[in-house]
Order: sequence, then C-alpha cells, then structure tokens
Amino acid sequence: MYSKSTLSHCDAVSAVELFEQGFTAKSVALSLDLAGAAVQMLYQRWQLRGSGALVTRDRKQYDFETKLEIVLRHTKGESGRALAEEFDLPSPSTVANWTSIFRRDGADGLRPRRRGRPPTRRADSPAEDETEALRRENERLRAEVAYLGKLRALRSSGQR
Repeated sequence: MYSKSTLSHCDAVSAVELFEQGFTAKSVALSLDLAGAAVQMLYQRWQLRGSGALVTRDRKQYDFETKLEIVLRHTKGESGRALAEEFDLPSPSTVANWTSIFRRDGADGLRPRRRGRPPTRRADSPAEDETEALRRENERLRAEVAYLGKLRALRSSGQR
C-alpha cells in the first residue's frame, strides 16, 4: 500500500473488490466507513492499473522535458487520466499538480531542485581573500589579549 495512505491493506483490498463489482468511490467510502479522499485516490489508481493499484510502486523521477510535455498537452485539453496512463504516472492528480505548479511558477517550477542542507565549505575550497583572513586573525588576537589581561588582573588581586 502507499505509505501516505490512511487505508489499511485490508480496507484497500475490500475497496478494490467493491470497485470491481461496479461501486463508485463515494459509495465504497460510505459502505466501508472510510475516508473519502483516500478511497478516491485509490479509485483513481484502480482505474489506471486495476488490482495493481494495491502494489506499492517505487518513486520515479521524471525529467524536466517529460514533465513539460505532459503539462503542455494537459493545458491543451488532454485528460489527466489518459496522460497518466500513457506516461505510467502514479495517478491523474500528479498531472494536475504539475499543471498547477506550471501555472504558478512557469516552466522553471518543473525543474528539479537540490534538496537538503547546502554543502559546507571544505578545506580544499579556494582560499578566502587575504584581508578577510587578516581581520579574523586580528579578532582572535584581540580576544586572546583581553583574556590574558583579565587573568593577570585576577592573579594580582589574589596576591594582595
């Protein structure tokens, strides 16, 4: 079963059996007392894959050109279900999500982005400019002088 689904495997199997008997997603949700949105998503996957909707699929990355082609065809009027079936997408809602991203951010919104924390500076990276290095050394030396001055003051007050 899909990891984000709120349906248990047993509930999903029961729902698919009812879909195959001709029940709609809404009637299945009501008869099994399940969340309507989760049953609707399962129903969409079932329409594409039949009983294969119960099998968890590996996440697949789609390149920018493929996403753009799918979105442009969808905006010209092709159905999300037909495009999802042709390009082996998880569900028609994937096409709808990409289309809304395209409308909001343009074509650049479909490009893959780097994920995670940005890389840190490494020792083998190019050396920083000389003035910055000197500023940092000057600051460190000032802190050292201030520390030694306070230590000397504490020792001299302790001897009296």
